[in-house]
Amino acid sequence: KLEGLKTIAVTTNGINLARLLPRLKEAGLNAINISLDTLVPAKFEFIVRRKGTGLSSKATVHSLLTDFRCLLFLQVNCVVMRGFNEDELLGFVDFTKDLPLDVRFIEYMPFDG
Repeated sequence: KLEGLKTIAVTTNGINLARLLPRLKEAGLNAINISLDTLVPAKFEFIVRRKGTGLSSKATVHSLLTDFRCLLFLQVNCVVMRGFNEDELLGFVDFTKDLPLDVRFIEYMPFDG
């Protein structure tokens, strides 16, 4: 912990979050931004090119909120991509409506000019 810091945050896709969170909490972590562009496990694996995440489970997100009350802020960022996940917007709203977190829908901005 560094003197004078009020917020220590991390942005993650959540793959290793459950494993690393206890140590991050000890280090003073109190805010998390989770990049979650889909609630469909197969689509998530395609995006991150790795198998497995439990973050599409409402129970897992709720567990993060209750087990790690140190968090001042938990936010989910969702990049909306035409033809990939735009059909999931209402699902994200439903997924997060009863959870004490913010969800932000971010416009996809390709880097190919």
